[in-house]
Amino acid sequence: MRIVSICPSNTEILYYLGLKEEVVGLDDHSDWPGEWQHLPRVGPDLTIDMEKVEALKPDLVVASLSVPGMEKNVEALIARRIPHIVLNPQRFTDIPRDIRLVGEATGRHLEAERLANHFVERSETIRQTALAAETTPKLYWEWWPNPIYTPGRDNWLTDVSEIAGAMNVFADFSVPNVKATREMVLERNPDHICVVWCGIELRRIKPAMITDRLEWQEMAAIRKKQVHLLEEGLYCRPSPRILDGLERLVSLIHPELAEKLPASRN
Repeated sequence: MRIVSICPSNTEILYYLGLKEEVVGLDDHSDWPGEWQHLPRVGPDLTIDMEKVEALKPDLVVASLSVPGMEKNVEALIARRIPHIVLNPQRFTDIPRDIRLVGEATGRHLEAERLANHFVERSETIRQTALAAETTPKLYWEWWPNPIYTPGRDNWLTDVSEIAGAMNVFADFSVPNVKATREMVLERNPDHICVVWCGIELRRIKPAMITDRLEWQEMAAIRKKQVHLLEEGLYCRPSPRILDGLERLVSLIHPELAEKLPASRN
């Protein structure tokens, strides 16, 4: 089987399912795993070059609707009659579902079931660990700075926050993504700011880009110096790697629990 992935989180699921020999092409933003970086590229995940996809003669394209705008890729796949499946993760529980869906489409049923079960078990272990936290801090996730985009209730990062023993300050918006303002963030006065700018390398983001915002100088997160520049790939991609991000988050907001996390005991 020849497989093309056109979304980074899909690429990561394929990797975890052991499909190294079957994957023949990736979108430009699939930067993990390192050992797949030599594979042919078919364009940015929002503007896939379908000519390049067709040239790879795929038996299956694994597409996604995880980011607004990706529906154009799906429409093009349908128009060209290219065999494909579409993942549409919104919540944390959609990740094991999608693992099983990819496993079914690629003939990796047993591997997918094993991986999905491990995902659920590990996340539950992290949840149980976080229950011992003495506080429930308020988190503000920043996906993009100008205009501000942040996850709403119907998003896996709201679930990640809750599993980690915290709360997303924009969980009262019953949508996956919220276009917010600095004033709206200030009103919610988060205890922690989690910066995960989509598609931006971590080395290009400086703390001062957040801490120097004049409107936020009295915000709890700024006063307590609790601004976290996080690896986007561990939080913005609904794949098994998000569990590593989840453990990292617990360590940041509940440092007293760090030694009790599963990764710390391995």
